[in-house]
Amino acid sequence: MSQGEITVVHLVRHGEVENPDGVLYGRRPGYHLSALGRQMADRVAEHLEGRDITHVVSSPLERAQETAAPIAKSHGLELATDARLLEAENVFEGKTFGVGDGALRRPSNWKHLTNPFKPSWGEPYVEQVVRMMGALDAAKDAARGHEAVCVSHQLPIWIVRSFVEKRRLWHDPRRRQCTLASLTSFTYRGDRIVSVGYSEPARDLVPAHLLAGAKAVKGKGKAFGA
Repeated sequence: MSQGEITVVHLVRHGEVENPDGVLYGRRPGYHLSALGRQMADRVAEHLEGRDITHVVSSPLERAQETAAPIAKSHGLELATDARLLEAENVFEGKTFGVGDGALRRPSNWKHLTNPFKPSWGEPYVEQVVRMMGALDAAKDAARGHEAVCVSHQLPIWIVRSFVEKRRLWHDPRRRQCTLASLTSFTYRGDRIVSVGYSEPARDLVPAHLLAGAKAVKGKGKAFGA
């Protein structure tokens, strides 16, 4: 392996999900892409068509695999899965939980809301970093000298990006820069990440209200010392 060898790993967030009841679906099975989500997946595949993709892997959840499938097909690749790319665990899975729905006023929920820095309601941020870095490194090794695509979920993608860019892990969820069908791209020189990029090939398909808070960091990414 050359220490100057360049490999790019794209972390892709899945497309829109069919979820008319507004459930926090988390890791629950049975949640598939909507018609719009399938359009988003096709758009990402078109965006990556000319890239040197040699490895495509996704979270085992249906929405991630359905987003990854057109990318794998356009490059003639088998789609692999990696459980480390799963959505973060959350105790509110299967429920509607959001500002204005009364969830914060229910005493039964208070025990889960004591520590936003960990966070107390779900999988610790540090554990997400460990597994996501493992998945990134595995994809980098599988595509050395080329490019890989990993399809995952918003929170784990944002957390691993925050770790790499040396930001605190606790944050305001409304300000994550990781919209539907976006790409967070990690460039490696050898085994070291030297830059992080961000792009939104399906931005025009994303409902406007979901774009409002996605200004978490300035610019399109960050480069590190060589």
